[in-house]
Amino acid sequence: MTGAGTTGDAARRPGLSVRVRITALVALLVTVALAGAGLIVFVIEAERVENSTEREVEQELDEFVALRDAMVAADPDVGTRALLTEFLRRNVPDDDELLVAWVGDRPVAQFPADPLVDDPAFREAVAPLVTDGGTTYLSTPDGEVRVRSQPVTGDADGALLVATYLAEDRAELLSTMRTYAITAGVSALLITLAAGWLAGRLLLPLRTLRHTAEEISATDLSRRIPEATRDDGSPTRRDDVTALTHTVNGMLDRLEAAFTGQRQFLDDAGHELRTPLTVLRGHLELLDPDDPVEVAETRALLVDEVDRMARLVGDLILLAKSDRPDFLALGESDPDDLVATVLAKARALGDRSWVLDPATGSAAGSAAAGPLLLDEQRITQALLQLADNAVKHTAPGAEIGIGTAVSGGTVRYWVRDTGRGVPDADRDRIFERFGRSRVPDQDEGFGLGLSIVAAIAAAHGGRAFVTDPPSGPGACFVLALPAVRPLDTLEV
Repeated sequence: MTGAGTTGDAARRPGLSVRVRITALVALLVTVALAGAGLIVFVIEAERVENSTEREVEQELDEFVALRDAMVAADPDVGTRALLTEFLRRNVPDDDELLVAWVGDRPVAQFPADPLVDDPAFREAVAPLVTDGGTTYLSTPDGEVRVRSQPVTGDADGALLVATYLAEDRAELLSTMRTYAITAGVSALLITLAAGWLAGRLLLPLRTLRHTAEEISATDLSRRIPEATRDDGSPTRRDDVTALTHTVNGMLDRLEAAFTGQRQFLDDAGHELRTPLTVLRGHLELLDPDDPVEVAETRALLVDEVDRMARLVGDLILLAKSDRPDFLALGESDPDDLVATVLAKARALGDRSWVLDPATGSAAGSAAAGPLLLDEQRITQALLQLADNAVKHTAPGAEIGIGTAVSGGTVRYWVRDTGRGVPDADRDRIFERFGRSRVPDQDEGFGLGLSIVAAIAAAHGGRAFVTDPPSGPGACFVLALPAVRPLDTLEV
């Protein structure tokens, strides 16, 4: 018991909702995407800054080589010191550059003035580059400095040193990345909020479904999930959630119909079986087992009452099964052959003038329109029930007609009698369970026959009704069904 209770509590324990999980997933994906994009941008921009610095240095060195070639061409004996100082006099470096003229073992000129040149760490780092050339990096209080050397040979060893402060360009890059990070963070927050709001809207029907399911009970199955529709009844949205809402409402309709049918079956069975059971109990209580004559009479009476109960139970079970998918066994059936067969069977129901009615009116030429797709046994059952009903309401020798006609997309089967007819006020009620109009004195029916006929018609997608015959007194009971042909199902 404890284990079962623990399992049930765990199953009902609320976890993270779907909305929270969707929102968290969107937030994670957006954050990863924006962070990845920022990393890529940072790497690309850092490379661009490095390349830009390299190009600026190369430009300074190219200008120096051009000046050196020009001065040597004009004066082959020009000295190293003069060459370097002339270059510094003619060139103005960028804000983050420092030009240093190095001759021998010390700097002889610089532009602009910078205390970096007097730093022993600087002199120690660039001394090997004076003769060998190359690039080195060193850390200073003002940030990392990149030093590039261009050796010069002449009356003395020397070099042009181009020192570049990298902190300024990197600070600009970091400032750009900070701006990007703030923008990306705000964007991620807005996208997450939008995702949470949208997920909430999309999942609202599911939450409504859960609440509706919780409110449904065995005594109230009328609750439905609200569906947003336009004025013409069409849904405002066409998506999976809308389709799910429509499907669940359809399922609830079927469940309500099934429970209503079950409740009605129980009510009907309890109501109709109460009387025969009372009769059985009363006779059994009053039976004298020592009187053979009374025993025989009681036995005959009880057997007859049991037969009535069996017939009633069979009719109720048939009505209860009429809503099941397997109620019909569809097959090809020719309307004319079906009516002819029913007419032959109906002759045994009573001494009546049985006739086969021809199709009339617009359907006169459509009676033999080929086979239709229907349950021939159920239609036969319905027509024989109508024929038996006609026998009960007519005298011996009276005319009863059976016919069929196909007109457009509808096939009509009918049974016509020449009895007293059905009052207009009773024409709908007689197709309800236990609904009866005027009946002959010898009629011991329960009022279920016509409801069975209506159930068979409804299972075929049609309806059953009663109308006046074309001429004369009586009633004409009609089954109007969709004329579904086998080719129609193949085309679908």
